[in-house]
Amino acid sequence: MTSPTQTRRGGEWLDSWDPEGDSWDSGLAWRTLWITTFCLTLAFVAWFLPSAIIPKLNALGYSWTKSELYWMAAMPGLAAGLFRLVWMVLPPIMGTRKMVSLTTLLLVASTLGWGVRVQNPTAPYWELMVLAFLAGIGGGAFSGFMPSTSFFFPKSKQGTALGLQAGLGNFGVSLVQLLTPYLIAIGGLAVFGGSQVMKSPGKPDQQVWFQNAAFVWIPLMIIGGVLAWTLLKSVPIQANIKQQFDIFKNQDTWWMTLLYIMTFGTFSGLSAQFGLLMADLYGNGNTDIVSGSGAAAKVLVDGYSLPDPVKYVFLGPLIGAGARVVFSPLTDRMGGAIWSLVSGIGLVASIVYTIPSLTPDTSSASALQGDFNQFLWGMLAIFFFSGIGNASTFKQMPMIFERRQAGGVIGWTAAIAAFGPFLFGIGINLLGGPAFYWIGVAWAVMCIGITWWRYARPGAPKKS
Repeated sequence: MTSPTQTRRGGEWLDSWDPEGDSWDSGLAWRTLWITTFCLTLAFVAWFLPSAIIPKLNALGYSWTKSELYWMAAMPGLAAGLFRLVWMVLPPIMGTRKMVSLTTLLLVASTLGWGVRVQNPTAPYWELMVLAFLAGIGGGAFSGFMPSTSFFFPKSKQGTALGLQAGLGNFGVSLVQLLTPYLIAIGGLAVFGGSQVMKSPGKPDQQVWFQNAAFVWIPLMIIGGVLAWTLLKSVPIQANIKQQFDIFKNQDTWWMTLLYIMTFGTFSGLSAQFGLLMADLYGNGNTDIVSGSGAAAKVLVDGYSLPDPVKYVFLGPLIGAGARVVFSPLTDRMGGAIWSLVSGIGLVASIVYTIPSLTPDTSSASALQGDFNQFLWGMLAIFFFSGIGNASTFKQMPMIFERRQAGGVIGWTAAIAAFGPFLFGIGINLLGGPAFYWIGVAWAVMCIGITWWRYARPGAPKKS
């Protein structure tokens, strides 16, 4: 195995790199961070583009069942988890430059496909499922980009650097969900294709150009790929696949995996399902509230206004990503374990607070509106505390493991947590919201115990 200070010759490979010593070039490190963060943001856009499109497919003329839509929204999470198992071993093999540039260009495939298929409601279910699966490449990128960036920074700055990259990358989720309703309303952006008619219960038909939600990102993906190819270098760390698997002999790999499922698994899972869940409970998916279809639909609870998920769905990922960015410098100062404790305790409280609103009271408008407010604020609190945990766990891992192993553990834990959208989708669909959320409470309680005993208490074996 080659150490960080040994030579690996080639135009893209640095001759040597030791971020803890005199060879560290902060300019190159920060340049790598910003370029890969730009590309990672686009990767999250591609990954969560289906979550902005799928809740509106039936309004565009498709006729999928609630179960079919949940499975479709879950598919990018399944794919991302599988792709991350591949991407986690790529940094030492491919190097930062090739991996980031080629991955960013691969994002174009699914993004282009969604832009084409929303224009006419004729695509078979299997084809949309394939596009949802390919969107998972954007999620897979995380397990390659983050370990790769960690190679460039000393341990004293990794909490901030990784928090910035992951947090700003996570903003891609809220970015695509926030901008989609505005992009689809601008006919001037529709260089390719015509308009569609979107039908929503209780609202007039709307002329839209839904392909804009996908096509507008493609030029940026191409730019990102070119920037990565021309401006990035690769750190001379070498390890074959077999060597990288030595992380599984370390018990902390498994403990940190459980913690990151609690934090990023929750963030990604709810980001993908937030819109569908809101529509199902409080919008046009709830037959206790709405009857009929299209403009003829009637609200059964007088005085209650149907919420448009598009107006709220971006807030959760925005708050979660913002918390990750804001709290990352605090983890450098105070350590990650204490903030992982805060994250776990906050998740338990916010999930318990949210559970009653998962069975809305339709007896009166005021009761229904009160339940919706509780649902919204509870969900935003869950996002907030998951964001804190996303920052703290990524501070802990570089402190617990040596440099090469830390990169592998970051990739592995991220891979498993990326199954969040898939698990949340099938869990809510099969078990129902309240039962699935109680499982989340039990998981968080378990993680609080692990964090305290292993990482946070006085005399903890791996104080971090």
